[in-house]
Amino acid sequence: MRPTVLEISALRITRDGTRILRDVNWTIRRGEHWVILGANGSGKTSLLRSVTGYLMPTGGEITLLGRRYGESDWRELRKKVGLVSSALRQMMADDEPALASVISGKTATIDFRARPSRGDCRRARQLLRAVECTRLADRAWRVLSQGERQRVLIARALMAQPEVLILDEPCAGLDPAAREHFLQFLQRLGRRANSPTFIFVTHHVEEIVPAFTHVLVLKRGGVLDAGPKRRVVTSATLSVAFAACVRVTRYCGRFVLQVRPKRGTVI
Repeated sequence: MRPTVLEISALRITRDGTRILRDVNWTIRRGEHWVILGANGSGKTSLLRSVTGYLMPTGGEITLLGRRYGESDWRELRKKVGLVSSALRQMMADDEPALASVISGKTATIDFRARPSRGDCRRARQLLRAVECTRLADRAWRVLSQGERQRVLIARALMAQPEVLILDEPCAGLDPAAREHFLQFLQRLGRRANSPTFIFVTHHVEEIVPAFTHVLVLKRGGVLDAGPKRRVVTSATLSVAFAACVRVTRYCGRFVLQVRPKRGTVI
């Protein structure tokens, strides 16, 4: 049995009488890369916030990297969890070079101004090489493309040597070509032996590249299904998840989703 990275048991979150998450059970083991799928309002963001300790559960247990929520210093544990999100992308200083952005990941500092050590500079350049962005080291944030920014943010997250990397809708705002290049990059990164465990949040099954092994589907704050992607990503399951009649097919190792028109719809 492979070591457990994340274990969630009977997780519940209620705020002002509204049930946000209900009896969520979820286990991630070493060597697995997970995708979280679900419609708007299904609980994806709340689940991520609870895992990172920013949203206190009403009930249930969360154990991350062997440490249980409420019994460990979650501020220290967060340093082992890298986060890439559109919100973070918008917080970076326009004049900051990509190299400084990466270095700032060591202390999770925005708008890094301190003089970095030679070791930190060397490590940051190695990470820029790893995310295939060596040429961007001295380029200011304002002139980077959306896809380049996402890669730099991944390098930034890796600066702290996390064991888990959360990618919260990282393809949002990318054009089709940039999205595909970014997904191909994630595929290469996820296949590396020393890759952290991925948790990738998306609405789109087309973004599930072969490196991802498992899928968690949320529906109205609960787990609709979870497990190996081939078993979970089906027309029946996703029709329920998105409250629509959908057809899921596979093409070249990827999924394709089509929404069927409702009966009586004139096209």
